[in-house]
This record gives sequence, C-alpha cells and structure tokens, in this order.
Amino acid sequence: MENQVLTPHVYWAQRHRELYLRVELSDVQNPAISITENVLHFKAQGHGAKGDNVYEFHLEFLDLVKPEPVYKLTQRQVNITVQKKVSQWWERVTKQEKRPLFLAPDFDRWLDESDAEMELRAKEEERLNKLRLESEGSPETLTNLRKGYLFMYNLVQFLGFSWIFVNLTVRFCILGKESFYDTFHTVADMMYFCQMLAVVETINAAIGVTTSPVLPSLIQLLGRNFILFIIFGTMEEMQNKAVVFFVFYLWSAIEIFRYSFYMLTCIDMDWKVLTWLRYTLWIPLYPLGCLAEAISVIQSIPIFNETGRFSFTLPYPVKIKVRFSFFLQIYLIMIFLGLYINFRHLYKQRRRRYGQKKKKIH
Repeated sequence: MENQVLTPHVYWAQRHRELYLRVELSDVQNPAISITENVLHFKAQGHGAKGDNVYEFHLEFLDLVKPEPVYKLTQRQVNITVQKKVSQWWERVTKQEKRPLFLAPDFDRWLDESDAEMELRAKEEERLNKLRLESEGSPETLTNLRKGYLFMYNLVQFLGFSWIFVNLTVRFCILGKESFYDTFHTVADMMYFCQMLAVVETINAAIGVTTSPVLPSLIQLLGRNFILFIIFGTMEEMQNKAVVFFVFYLWSAIEIFRYSFYMLTCIDMDWKVLTWLRYTLWIPLYPLGCLAEAISVIQSIPIFNETGRFSFTLPYPVKIKVRFSFFLQIYLIMIFLGLYINFRHLYKQRRRRYGQKKKKIH
C-alpha cells in the first residue's frame, strides 16, 4: 500500500532580501525542492504530524523570487531559504490573500518591518566595519584590541560605581538616615571621576567603537553631569541634602549591573542572571533616578534665586534680569523627555533580547 501524501506544518518569516521556511519533518533524506514559475514545490519522505509518510506542498509567492532555493536538513526539520528578486518588505508570503492552513508565522525568527530594517542596517554596518578593518590590519588583532580596551574601560567603571554603592550601603547600615546628609563629601570625588570617564562611552559610540546609539548615551552623560557639576558641585547648600544620597545610590545601582554585563560581553561570557538584571532593573531604577534628579533641581531653584548665581541681565535697551531658575524649569521638562528617549531605547533592547508578544500575522 502506498504511503498517503500529506501536507506538513510549514512556518515562515522574512527579511527584506530573504524568505525563511521551516518544514516540520524529521528524518528527511534527499527532498525534492524546486521553484518553477514563482511557485515553490516541496516533496519528501519523512516523519511528521501524521507519522512516516510522503509529505508535499506548493507555495505561490506574492512577488518574484530567485529560482534557486537553498535548504538545510536537520534531524527535526528542513530549513529553506529563498532569495527575493527585489529587496522589499512583503505584506504576506503567498499570492493568495487567504493564508493556507498548513502555513503559520515562525515566531522564533519573526521580526516586524522596523526591526528587520535595524537588523539590515546592523549587518551592513558590520560588513563595512569588516572591510575597514581588513584594509587597516588583521581583523582578529584589531578585534582583540578593541575588546581588551572595552573590557578595561567597563572594569574601571564597574569598580568605581561598586565602590560608591558599597560605601553608601555600609554607611546607611551603620549610621541610618544620618548618612544621607554627608553623602556628597564622602563619595563625590569618585562620582566626579566616573562621570568624567563616561565621556569616553559617548565618544566610543560616536566613532563606532561600540554599536550603541549616540543620542541615549549623550542624553545620560549631559543630564547626569549637569546635576553633578552644576546643581551639586556649585551649590554648597545642596551638598548636605538627603536627595544627593538617593541620586548617587540609584546611579550606582544601575551602573554596576550595566558595566558588569558589558565587561563579560567583551570576553564572550553570558551569565543569564546578570543578563536578566541588566535588561530588567532599569524599569524601576531609571524612573526613580529621574525622579530623584527632578527633586534635586526643584530643591535648588529657591537657592539659585536667593544667591543669583548664573543669573544675568540682558543688555540695553532690554535690561531684563534672566534668572537661572528659568532654565532649571525648562530642564525639568527635558529630564522627563530624556527619560522617554532612554526608556524607549532600553525597551527596544529588551524586546530584541527576550522577544515580543506574538501577534496574528497572515
């Protein structure tokens, strides 16, 4: 008795230049896979949902594809890659609007159009960087130098912020609330060092040493240094306030996990607990940090008004005195705008790392 011809489960995903098909068949040998007149033909003996049988299907693609499919057999499935003739995003994979019952989205490889564009740009940047490195010297040597440099930078920042975090924690455990009021005089020098060194991080992103976007890094650098050097550094009245403790403590809590994660990434280590903390702790800590920064700005406004520091008078004939507190009120709005930009960036990173909620796609 001949084996019954059945249709296997097929899962699909796409990029701008390629289509990916995953056929759920195990123990397949020498499958017949071809493309004629823009239709993919598949036939193979294998073990699928209906046991050991001959399985086959046909797919007419939405747009033109190259007639040379590439496939790879694994113990559990057949992976097929089809090249599009024109690099573009398709609204669906098949010419017919109604999706065949055996076809479903491959959420393991699925990206929406914007994420696919980011991936495409990243691959293009990687290709250009590879060409640049090959023209400048041995890629392996330059990569090792880059990793070594980034490892040392992240190590120094990790140690610096760890010292601040441990110092503040120990002093709070011993002194309680009394430790709040001399936080600045205790750890300010180390915080100055770490925040000045953070300039290197923005430069690294700007010149391509790291793939991090420049804007979120620049926003964080300028925002924190404004609080540290202007609000706290120039006003002795602010240095004895409890809010300094919370600002420094939240900054250091965020950074000890961020820099330790980057440090291990440089040596190709992936500690799952640390990775989860790096992509999760920012959710409560970043808003709390911005709230603490906003409180410090609000508390400084009457002090700047009273002292007149950084205030100025416009020249004749206007002769209007412009108080520095006016700029601080504008800066309060910018704090939360910066939070939105950084939050959006970090959310996209987390979504790419841990996947996104599945949605129905034809």
